[in-house]
Amino acid sequence: MKSATTGTISGCIIWFIVFGVISMCIIPVASLVGGLSSASSFAVKTVGPMVCPDNTTPEIYSYSTTSIDDFGNSTPATAYEIHCLDASGENVKTDPVAYAFIWIGIIAAIGLILAAILAFIFAAPAGVLVARLFNQIKNRNQVINIEPK
Repeated sequence: MKSATTGTISGCIIWFIVFGVISMCIIPVASLVGGLSSASSFAVKTVGPMVCPDNTTPEIYSYSTTSIDDFGNSTPATAYEIHCLDASGENVKTDPVAYAFIWIGIIAAIGLILAAILAFIFAAPAGVLVARLFNQIKNRNQVINIEPK
């Protein structure tokens, strides 16, 4: 019973470590992909019904604007908004931020799920690697303790 509990606990610890390492790589990439693809028609079709009122059609609207860089200078930029259009084509609601946050969150959640699956796949090999490393360290310590006799 004691060895099974120890194995389970060490397996969970290894899984959390592997999950953390994989997540540090996948989540930023997923967030970048979500940010870059937030103005795509697929993103608008996916998130639009969550943001727009019923019986409206979401459409992406972009316009030129300026932003301020790190040095206080104005630089050209492009802004994106979702316009919720009713049947007559009138803009019922404008959403410049929420749809992008929701889209990036969806893509980041997919990245988190992918990281969890990969952590399950790589936890066992990582556990074997850690066990071998500890055995090598243990054997080296035994050799060092025996030689001074």
